[in-house]
Amino acid sequence: MLLNKSCSLFSSPFPSVLQRENAGFSLPLKNTNVLISGVTDARCPRKASGFVGVVSASKEANHGPISNLLFDPFEEVKKELLLVPSVPQDSLARHRYTDRCEAAINDQINVEYNVSYVYHAMYAYFDRDNVALKGIAKFFKDSSVEERQHAEMFMDYQNKRGGKVVLESMLMPMSEYDHPEKGDALYAMELALSLEKLNNEKLLNLHKMADDINDVHLADFIETEFLTEQVESIRKLSEYVAQLRRVGKGHGVWHFDLMLNNQLLGA
Repeated sequence: MLLNKSCSLFSSPFPSVLQRENAGFSLPLKNTNVLISGVTDARCPRKASGFVGVVSASKEANHGPISNLLFDPFEEVKKELLLVPSVPQDSLARHRYTDRCEAAINDQINVEYNVSYVYHAMYAYFDRDNVALKGIAKFFKDSSVEERQHAEMFMDYQNKRGGKVVLESMLMPMSEYDHPEKGDALYAMELALSLEKLNNEKLLNLHKMADDINDVHLADFIETEFLTEQVESIRKLSEYVAQLRRVGKGHGVWHFDLMLNNQLLGA
């Protein structure tokens, strides 16, 4: 349709409607299939506003292809729709989570629970009436709770990623921690330090595996929630071991225990 014809449309029958609209609108005409569209043209009397009505004889909106399209969600989602499981036992949330990661998380859950179990046994030992080192007992009880919380954090993460938590068997920990040369307090602290270093190795191996298979989510989870705290625990236990080596097995241990108990109660 010619542009000079479109300019004549302003005289009848729509001037009041068109004057209220800015350039760039589309308006269907009453009782007709003609469509008015906004363009600019120097030959139009309304050139001050930059609007020209153009008649387009079309019954339907233009749904033609758009050039330079970067993302077509309805096309690209097709492959994801094929991956949505239909079996009730399969996770719907699982995405880019390998069986290797799932198994490694379950292994780490078992590590955390085993360390918690050992610390709980230490708590029971130092809480005995004939040992009566309440500060050390409280320290290991708190440590046991913390390791169990770590296990639960890994369980929550496993469920979040669509894996299945599988709890393994745990070894029975020792019930006696007395040592003829080191004494019970120093021996238990050295054992706890070794367990924290071993746990740190397990976490680093888990992080390396996540890096190797490019599981960014898992790597970030381990870095954010565990690695820094693990280093801090190793440092704290190292200081306790160094102090207990200085004080010996007698009155010094009692004084260390009193200091530790006051420290934990004030925390």
